[in-house]
This record gives sequence, C-alpha cells and structure tokens, in this order.
Amino acid sequence: MRVGFIGLGFQGKPLARNIVEAGYPLTVYDVRPEPMTELAGAGATAAATPAEVAAASDLVILCVVNDAQVLDVLGGEGGVFPCDCSGKIVVIHSTVLPDTIAAAADLAGRHGAVLVDAPVSGSAKGAEEKTMAYMVGGDEAAVAACLPVFRTSGQSITLTGAVGTATAAKIAHQLVCCVNMIAVSEGLRLGEAAGVSREALLAVFSAGFAQSRAGDMWPELDLHPRATPIFYKDLKAAITLGHDVGVAIPAAALTQQMLPDILPRIGGAA
Repeated sequence: MRVGFIGLGFQGKPLARNIVEAGYPLTVYDVRPEPMTELAGAGATAAATPAEVAAASDLVILCVVNDAQVLDVLGGEGGVFPCDCSGKIVVIHSTVLPDTIAAAADLAGRHGAVLVDAPVSGSAKGAEEKTMAYMVGGDEAAVAACLPVFRTSGQSITLTGAVGTATAAKIAHQLVCCVNMIAVSEGLRLGEAAGVSREALLAVFSAGFAQSRAGDMWPELDLHPRATPIFYKDLKAAITLGHDVGVAIPAAALTQQMLPDILPRIGGAA
C-alpha cells in the first residue's frame, strides 16, 4: 500500500517516520520544508501539494491542526479532492468536530474515496515510542485496510463504529483528560498547603479511588508549548458537541476557563 501523509507537526512527523521505517512507500507534505527534508532523508518522497500526495497514494492520512485546515487540505486549491480519488482511503487523525468529519466524508464520497476518522492519543512521545492509542470509525473494509499502517505506531486500536464516532470518542477522551488534570492540580495545591508533601499526595492518589493516569504520570508530564491552545480547542469541541446532542458538561466549560492557570503547574514545574 502506498501511503501519503499530510501534516508533519510535532505528532505527525514521528507517525510518518514510523510508516516509512516500516517499509511503506510514503509521500509527505507540510507547509514547512524542514520536516519534509528530514523525512526524505529517511526514505519518503516530498510532494509540492496535497494533490500530489493523493495522486501518489492509496491511503492518504491527514494530521493537521484544526477543522479549517482539514477542509482546506481536502477541498481547497491544490487539495486532495479536486482530483479523481476513486478507490482511495482518506484518514483524518486530527481532533475536529463531528460536523467536519461528516463534511469531509461527503466530499470524499463525491470523489470516489472512502473516509476513515482515526484520531490518536499519545502526543509526540507516544508516536516516538510506538505506544499510540487509536480510535477508528468507518467502513469495515476501509478500516481493515488501514490497521497495519496504524500498528506501525501503536497496538491499542479501538473500533468505535461508523464514521464520526471515533471523533466523538476522542472529544470525550480529551474532556476526561483535562478534567483529570485540573483535579490532580487542585488536590496537590490543597494537600501541599496543608503540609503534605507532593510525593506523599501522589502516592495516596495512585493507591486510592482517585487513581488516574494524569496523577500517575504527573512528575514526568512535559507538555508541548502548544498544549494550552490544543486543549482549549478540544474542550471547545466538547462543549459544542454537548450542545448538539443535548448533554450538559459544565466541568468541561470550567476546565476550559482554568487551563491557562493549570497547565503551567503540570509536571515538574507544578
């Protein structure tokens, strides 16, 4: 299978590297030349546009920043879909709104392609260590064709159902991540102010019902500088989805407001 990868950021670049190192013919594109040059050195082919990636690939993966970029890469000038993409599979790793996935799936169908939504969790560290978690929604045959490629970066793959369900699952996942982080941060602040050491508090959290991955990994958490806007965007998506499906999620709104205060205190700097 010929693979294309569009979006070589701090997470996309190591994901793409794992694919080419696994032996797949890989064509890559990014708005910045540096990551394309780096991956070309690892055996990938650099393209001048997303359209060139699509023309050279059976499976095209997007790992871009937001909804607007997803739709622009797919349908904009020099994008994936102005050309005939009959029989191709397009995968979206980006965390976007379900409405964006629906629009992308419609666009794909009108050009003969099949869309799979497959957001990922694990950030750059997970990609580098090949421990990523995948949430995957879409046509069964298309999903099955993608799985060997996904396994180049991780073995945890959860099939969620139809197109769009994986994105909804990722949004729910991000809500839980952020609320867990704010809970750990507040618990530490309270306990330390009362004279308990951080080490003792984290041990108590881990041993009791308060146990969470956020707490267990707290001393080692090293969030990328882009974490605040990314988590803010993901919580905004959760609030939007909650409104669309009629579910109240007040903790998400509160956490979104407190992110600028909480994130600088995470991990070793907390």
